Amino acid sequence: MTAEPLSPVTRERRLANLRTSMARPGGMPAGPDQPPARAPFGGRRNGALAARLASALGADAAETPGGWLVRRVVAPVEIPLDRERLARLPGHPPAGAPLVCLDTETTGLATAAGTLAFLVGLARWDGTEFRQTQLLLPDHADEPALLAELEQWVTPDSWLVTYNGRGFDWPLIEARFRLAGRAAPVHAGHLDLLPFVRRVFRHRMEDARLRTVESRLLGVSRVGDVEGWEIPGIYLDVLRGGPVDALAGVVIHNEKDVRSLGLLLAHVERRYAERASRHDVPRGDLAGLARAYGRERRHDEALECLDDALAEAAPVRDPFGRTPVGPALVREAVEAIRDAWWAPRTKPHFGGQSPGAGWRGDLANGRGGSLGPGAGPAAWVVAASWTDERLAAERARVLRRLGRWAEAAEAWQTAAAAGGGLGAIAWIEVAKLREHRLGDPLGALAATRAAWRLLERSRALGRPYPRVEADLQRREGRLAARIRRGVPRAEA
Repeated sequence: MTAEPLSPVTRERRLANLRTSMARPGGMPAGPDQPPARAPFGGRRNGALAARLASALGADAAETPGGWLVRRVVAPVEIPLDRERLARLPGHPPAGAPLVCLDTETTGLATAAGTLAFLVGLARWDGTEFRQTQLLLPDHADEPALLAELEQWVTPDSWLVTYNGRGFDWPLIEARFRLAGRAAPVHAGHLDLLPFVRRVFRHRMEDARLRTVESRLLGVSRVGDVEGWEIPGIYLDVLRGGPVDALAGVVIHNEKDVRSLGLLLAHVERRYAERASRHDVPRGDLAGLARAYGRERRHDEALECLDDALAEAAPVRDPFGRTPVGPALVREAVEAIRDAWWAPRTKPHFGGQSPGAGWRGDLANGRGGSLGPGAGPAAWVVAASWTDERLAAERARVLRRLGRWAEAAEAWQTAAAAGGGLGAIAWIEVAKLREHRLGDPLGALAATRAAWRLLERSRALGRPYPRVEADLQRREGRLAARIRRGVPRAEA
């Protein structure tokens, strides 16, 4: 059914009623092109709840033009931080940039319009003192006051320091600024410590949660801490009129999170910023740090880390060639079964065509696909532990990027001692370097046949690698034909 058009008299009467309902507090009616008087965050702004929260938390309640805000200043602690040394680490802020540590507690885990950051923990360094301030919202309608305070903290020359803040905390804050009709504060850079922790310490930790990092790296343990999943419910209960005491645990939780950012930054600076201070760190940490340097194309520093890692004593090996079972390897086996925090073991499946058949799990020997590892150096990236051979493979890649072809070929030969499919792949890399960079096709053919011998042994043991075998057949045939023709080396 089609609605009949309104008459001009009816239309004017309805417009008049609408303008009356949108009248400003002073009684002046809003014009036809003027915005409504009620702000998008309008609503209840009662100072009673802010006063209750401030009294229970030992904080101050202040009324600002944007609403009420509860501000809690934490007693400063000594956390020395050498900014010159810290700036030498990959991805870390320059020495002169002010650092602002930030962590939020929210009403949910999404970053869309329905999620609110009701508690924001902030900290900055004043000399060697680590000074913290916490901003708490008494109610949703007071959010403009919190946003205005954030603008005072985050300045254009400052660097943010967060833990998973690049993927969650800061995008949520940006969304709240957009909903308020204002631009988020501009900052000079953002150091998210979660990717750095994953890259450097993932080999010796069960997961990448901040609580795990505290216990494994900083020697800090929390007792009676609030779980993350409890936090939204506690705050919403307070808004419904529930007791305020439970919110104190959330505030302490946030305070410890922010302090851990400062402690973690100081730990990284003290142990990893200079080569002389890395003498007693695990070799896996050095290998991860080398990868972090490599991402910034600082290959000389990456090579230093790998050389130091290889200089350390290798883990004890079984005389029969079996992999020793220790706590670290047990954790790796568990992660392989239940899917690690760090990265998905397999691609997500959303229906449709089912995954192709093939060898999975242990038979894939390196996650190289349904027929075993691919014939490329990427198969070494997912090797189980930081053995001498895996470190040699990392070193070979860095040497190749530096153009040191002969040394890279020697490093790949060291990596080939791993045997099996990974050893064959190392010999293939030797063949590539000898053929295309060193002008030695005979040596390339010898490396190809050495790889084939390793695969024959694996096939006899019931672990064939069809993909690598097919690559070796093509490579051997091409090299043999080229040697027969006497073709000179192909230019790189």
